[in-house]
Amino acid sequence: MAVILARQATLLACGQFLEMRAYVALTDSEWFRFLSARPELDEVNFWQPSGSSQFRALQPGEPHLFKLHAPRNFIVGGGFFAHFSLLPHRMAWEYFGEKNGAATLQEMEQRIGKYRRVESSRLEDYTIGCVMLTSPFFLDEADWIPVPADWSPNIVRGKGYDLRESPGRELWEAVLLRLRARPVAADEAAEPEPVYGDPVLMHPRLGQGSFRSVVMDTYERHCAVTGERAWPALDAAHIRPVSEGGQHRIDNGLLLRSDIHRLYDAGYVTVVPDARFLVSRRLKEDFDNGEPYYPLDGQKIWLPPRAEERPDSETLEWHADTKFRR
Repeated sequence: MAVILARQATLLACGQFLEMRAYVALTDSEWFRFLSARPELDEVNFWQPSGSSQFRALQPGEPHLFKLHAPRNFIVGGGFFAHFSLLPHRMAWEYFGEKNGAATLQEMEQRIGKYRRVESSRLEDYTIGCVMLTSPFFLDEADWIPVPADWSPNIVRGKGYDLRESPGRELWEAVLLRLRARPVAADEAAEPEPVYGDPVLMHPRLGQGSFRSVVMDTYERHCAVTGERAWPALDAAHIRPVSEGGQHRIDNGLLLRSDIHRLYDAGYVTVVPDARFLVSRRLKEDFDNGEPYYPLDGQKIWLPPRAEERPDSETLEWHADTKFRR
């Protein structure tokens, strides 16, 4: 975690203020207290109780900082913006669990109910805004940063800062001082140092929860094979499992109905680089079944419109060659 933070901070520090922004958001004190006791988390969900608006203040990789409510006018931590989605709160709990800043779903519902001024038992599947952050960091009280002089007590959600000019530049420099001072764990020290050159905005490393949400949104919340839209039946599938060298990347993901996901992981179905869905003859041989799936054999799957968000062809080929039961 310390190495990831150092790399993010270095890339943002090396002249990386051109068109770069940070966002300072008001933080629920209970959310901060709960998560600051878990400093090794790879991601957190900075959720908004109202699910009525989009979050457009940041690009992926830009810093999102946490400010406590008055009278404690300090910035106490942050993370790097990965993705925003409007999710049913139960889906947010399924994806992030305690990374939502609560010990249980019931505790999260009580907090939503408090802010929405409704009984938590009446929330049903309430939609919340989910600002997903990677590489979160939480500062010790001695390192808390006073808010910039232009911070207004009338701000109810947050404020953006341009890192090219004051006071945004000074704010981020104060954050950098604290990030650079963080200790590096022994198992991280052996990682290679970052290569310096023309700095570019680091694309955030997704955690498991953010990966699931990104895949869900990229595939417009329907199964790439069947078109199924009932979200409880949908899974974000890794083409190459993390346990076998895969990463939480959109080009290593497919949105699949849960039964097809299980068959995919077991190698009874695959997707080849030309986007055709294939069903193995072994499904019939091993289980004397498979009738619902064979009509799908050879069909093209639905792909995201943007080429960079589509499955990587080499990774698809890896699954077809390594996992598919011929």
